[in-house]
Amino acid sequence: MSGLAAFDSSEHPGDITLDRVIPASAATFAPLPADLRPELVAALGRRGVEMLYSHQAEAYVAVRNGRHLVVVTPTASGKTLCYNLPVLQRLLEDPAKRALYVYPTKALAQDQLAELGALKSGLPIEVRVDTYDGDTPPGRRTAIREGGHIVMTNPDMLHTGLLPHHTRWRRLFSSLEFVIIDELHTYRGLFGSQVANVIRRLKRICAFYGSHPTFICASATIRNPLELARRLLEEQNIALVDRSGAPRGERRLVFYNPPLVNRDLGVRRSSMLEARRIAAPWIRAAVQTIVFCRSRLQVEVMLSYLRQDLAPRLDASKRVRGYRAGYLPLHRREIEAGLRDGEITGVVSTNALELGIDIGTLQCAVLVGYPGTIASTWQQLGRAGRRSGSIGVFVASSSPLDQFIVRHPEYFLGTDPEEGLIDPDNLLLLAAHLQAGLFELPFMDDERLGAADVQELLKLFEEDGSATRSAGRWFWSRQAFPADEVHLRRILADNVVIIDTSKPRPQVIGEMDQFTAPVL
Repeated sequence: MSGLAAFDSSEHPGDITLDRVIPASAATFAPLPADLRPELVAALGRRGVEMLYSHQAEAYVAVRNGRHLVVVTPTASGKTLCYNLPVLQRLLEDPAKRALYVYPTKALAQDQLAELGALKSGLPIEVRVDTYDGDTPPGRRTAIREGGHIVMTNPDMLHTGLLPHHTRWRRLFSSLEFVIIDELHTYRGLFGSQVANVIRRLKRICAFYGSHPTFICASATIRNPLELARRLLEEQNIALVDRSGAPRGERRLVFYNPPLVNRDLGVRRSSMLEARRIAAPWIRAAVQTIVFCRSRLQVEVMLSYLRQDLAPRLDASKRVRGYRAGYLPLHRREIEAGLRDGEITGVVSTNALELGIDIGTLQCAVLVGYPGTIASTWQQLGRAGRRSGSIGVFVASSSPLDQFIVRHPEYFLGTDPEEGLIDPDNLLLLAAHLQAGLFELPFMDDERLGAADVQELLKLFEEDGSATRSAGRWFWSRQAFPADEVHLRRILADNVVIIDTSKPRPQVIGEMDQFTAPVL
């Protein structure tokens, strides 16, 4: 069954307000850079890469010319090679150099670890690549600090695990040549404002150790990538690469409004039940399908629906899986691997799988409700058809926003993704990160935190006893560890552990934040 042919509008009683096929596009190639080391050319050749896509070549030239970089191309267009290639080239030229890869999620870092591992195999030097996050065993952490050429982490770990302990990471920070910021579009709002201050602290520590790294940002969907990157990095010499040379399979896009069950009241059939009816035949026919739900509870409900529909013909518990935040790390890795090798036919997910994790050759994507932004919608639709033709179906709920989008598809198609806006100079955020930076290194009398003037805040810290001034420098004077008091993604830092007590031996099965726990 072809994904493009799998949706027969005559079989669905609701209103189809959009049914459009987006044509396939051919690749635009460029020769491998002339200065590329022969060992790296051979490594690419072993993976079947004889030429680069045009945007990959353009990105390589910009970085080699000493510019910071933002790459904005569609999902599955080979953005990772835009930064892996110049990083590996520089490591071959000087093995003492280091690179820091920052991903918004641990899952994405794990996925890219495997991707980079395949590319670096066979190089004449041992390029040590490791992830450093909350799942890293204590026994490995010292080895990573001492010998990691490429350290993959997330903003949270950079904030609390690397910067406050920079003396242990002296080898990394003193030789740091590149900082990779993947999924740039996720760094907006509160989270982006917090991360911008983390980057200010990172650049300050790098300068202390004598390094001035090049920043490379990658994103799939954003309206103002250059503006956001300049605000996030506080750099002006940034090259923008936004014309993709990668091929794209044919895509079919369908907007579906469930049928009315009470015309007088305007009540429509449940979007969950309609999405279930659309997705189940595809999964039964072994067409790899992803269903995006708006909440963790919806994920579990939809998962139970699909397993009921597919049993007993399929081993539903193994062929259809759920994926969301709160699952234990080993569970998530197992699901990701099952999607890549085809053992899992269907997956039901929150937006946890929205980002660029390689989950194989999915053909169909079903969105239960509008994700809330145009950018997220395209990201979720883009999870299918990364390597072939695909179909994406948006099933509207009864909410006013969903009904507006499904009744006005021209608005969706004619509007660019939202802008990414941040305010790193927000006084509360700035004060919190200033305290963290003061713990890391003393401040001089005329020193700023990035572009922000912080002298008045330092005087306030002196008044409340958290800072002292001596010989023209400001020092942190409390025993507290300030970075631990600042959570980058939410207001409350502590999670609630979920324990299954129905068995003789209670078992931890997941975790969630305190705000969400009461409505689980």
